[in-house]
Amino acid sequence: MNAAAKTQNSPAETLESIETPALVLDLARVERNIARLSQRLESLGVGFRPHVKTAKSVDVAERLFASGRGPITVSTIKEAEYFADAGFTDMTYAVGLAPDKIARVQALVERGIGVTVLIDTIEQAQALADAAPTGNMPGVLIEIDCDGHRGGLVPGDPQLPAIAGILRAGGVELCGVLTHAGESYNCRNGEGIPEAAEQERAAAVEAAEFLRRHGHAAPVVSVGSTPTAHFARDLRGVTEVRAGVFMFFDLVMSGIGVCTPDDIALSVLATVIGHKPDKGWILTDAGWMAMSRDRGTARHPVDQGYGVVCDIDGVVHPDVIVTDASQEHGTVSVRPGSTASLPDLAIGQRIRILPNHACATGAQHDRYQVVRSGDREIVATWQRMRGW
Repeated sequence: MNAAAKTQNSPAETLESIETPALVLDLARVERNIARLSQRLESLGVGFRPHVKTAKSVDVAERLFASGRGPITVSTIKEAEYFADAGFTDMTYAVGLAPDKIARVQALVERGIGVTVLIDTIEQAQALADAAPTGNMPGVLIEIDCDGHRGGLVPGDPQLPAIAGILRAGGVELCGVLTHAGESYNCRNGEGIPEAAEQERAAAVEAAEFLRRHGHAAPVVSVGSTPTAHFARDLRGVTEVRAGVFMFFDLVMSGIGVCTPDDIALSVLATVIGHKPDKGWILTDAGWMAMSRDRGTARHPVDQGYGVVCDIDGVVHPDVIVTDASQEHGTVSVRPGSTASLPDLAIGQRIRILPNHACATGAQHDRYQVVRSGDREIVATWQRMRGW
C-alpha cells in the first residue's frame, strides 16, 4: 500500500486521539465572529484592516476577506514577512518603529509589499529620513494618544507637524494617523464602550485635521480595538478600523461585554491526570505553558482564574475554573464562593478550557486543531507563526 492510500484509509483524528495539551479552534465560531464585525463595519461605511496578531495564521487570515487577501495589521516584522510570503501585499505594522528594523521594512517594500509603519517621535522620523537614500521606503502613520493608555501624541501636539516636516524633507510619505482605544479594555458589561469609541474617533479625526491645517496630507485615519469596533455608533472622518481578538474572542472580551462564552472560538484541550478530593482539586496536563500566565479577568467582577472549564464538546461546567497553574499542571476547582459541584472527571478524561486572553494562549502553541461546533473530528491542522 502506498503512502497516499495509507493516509486516505487512516482513521480521522479526533479530540479523543490527539496529544494534549492542544490548541482547539472552532471554525464555525470563527466564521460567525468574522461575519458579525465585517457586516457591522460595512453598515457604518468604513474600511476594515483586521489585526492578524491574534491568529498569526494564513489559514485564519484568508477567511477575513471574500477575496482571500486584503489589508491587514501586523504586530511584528516577522508577521509582515510571513504574510507577505503568503501573498498579502497591504499591511500596517502597528507597533512603534525601532530604527534598527527599518532595513527589514525596506526589504518588504522592495518586494512590492505596501507597508506602513508607526511612529510618534522626532527621532523615529529622522531615522526614516536618514534611511530614505538607501532604498524604497514605507509609508508612515503618526500614533495618536486618544486615552492615555500607551504611546502616541495627543491631538494638537506641536510635534505632529514637526514630525511631518522631517518626513517631507526626507522624501518619506506621511499617510495619516492611527490610534487605539486601549482604555476600552477597562470597561465592563458594555458600559462606557460607545463613549470610548467616540473619544477614539474624535481624537484621530482632530489630529488628522490639525496636520492638514499645517499643510500635511493625512488621508488615512485609522482607529480600532475589538471593544470599540463593536460599539462605535458613528465613524465620520475615519477611513479604516482595526481589530484583532474579535475573530476568536476570549474571557476578557466576555467580561467587557463584547461577546458571550458561546462566541469564544479558542480553547485548550487538556487531559485529567490527578485528583485531590480532600482539596477539591482535579489536576490536568495544561499548566501555564499551555494557557499562558495571563490573568486578564483578575480585576473583573467575575475572576475566571486561568480559564473556564468545559467538557470535551465545549459545554461549560458552571462555576468550574482553572484556579491555579504551574508550568505543566492545571488545578481545576469550583470558583470560590460558589455552591456548584466539581464534575466527576475520570483520569484520562478530556476537557476544554476557554482562555482569558486568546493572543497570549495562542502564543503558547504552534498549531490549531480545527473542529466544527459539536463535532470531535479534527477537520484541519493549521500552523501558527511565531517570532519577531
